[in-house]
Amino acid sequence: MANPQANGQWYPPEWPDRIRALAAGTLTPVAPKRAATVMLLKDTGAGTAVHMLRRRTSMAFAGGAYAYPGGGVDPRDDDRAVGWAGPTRAWWADRLGVDEAGAQAIVCAAVRETYEEAGVLLAGPTGDSVAGDTTGADWEADRAALVARELSFAEFLDRRGLVLRSDLLGAWARWITPEFESRRYDTWFFVAVLPEGQRTRNASTEADRTVWITPAEATAGYDKGELLMMPPTVATLRGLAACGTAAEALASAPGRDMTPVLARARLEGDEAVLSWPGHEEFTKHVPSTAPAPATPSDPTGGATA
Repeated sequence: MANPQANGQWYPPEWPDRIRALAAGTLTPVAPKRAATVMLLKDTGAGTAVHMLRRRTSMAFAGGAYAYPGGGVDPRDDDRAVGWAGPTRAWWADRLGVDEAGAQAIVCAAVRETYEEAGVLLAGPTGDSVAGDTTGADWEADRAALVARELSFAEFLDRRGLVLRSDLLGAWARWITPEFESRRYDTWFFVAVLPEGQRTRNASTEADRTVWITPAEATAGYDKGELLMMPPTVATLRGLAACGTAAEALASAPGRDMTPVLARARLEGDEAVLSWPGHEEFTKHVPSTAPAPATPSDPTGGATA
């Protein structure tokens, strides 16, 4: 039997009751909100490193867990006026499994959230250039306006004379939050190489620290129970560990399977069993110690990845 505390897997104490409530028909699943998250990579002397942030322990969703910059889609992310370079919206729609408007919104969310939370901008004056240093006071004012939703991403790009560089992103995976969770996200994971001349910083109010860490070091910390993470974070890290360089990871992205991964929960005797298809390492067997309460569905909270 798997021990929920054997590693650093994020596992909220309320999940067993919610699993039983879902099985009993007393919990109605919340519709997942679309979201995007980006694994920023750079090559170091120790190997390829990925930028990660640790969510504040006060956060209702995955508090204390390590994750990547990301968040929910803004309704304005599908604004057709957005400056665009790289593969077409139709190409991205086919790759992401959505319509063209949805594809633009998801790609825009990935680029916007990376800028909001890490200060890194995957955009440039032309389709073959990228913005340089984005740490000045005027850039910070625009970033803050984006975070406050006072400025749409399309307006930001237009104001700066920039186009979104969709070619700097590679779609890596898609995970959907389990049906019994109170905060659910349909999240697309992307990979990108840190643009030359830019640097990351902790610009997120949701994180208390950021690190550059190799995927091997991160997963080792998870395996030892030292780093708390959600299953999709661990799974993507294990995939990144197989890539020799940041460029190799980006080049391999088009061949990645984008079939959504959705956890399954079932009751087996006196246990609640939680599993992620294709990712057996995350399977949990949780003893049922009490009858399932009548648990109402919760409203969707703030977005994360």
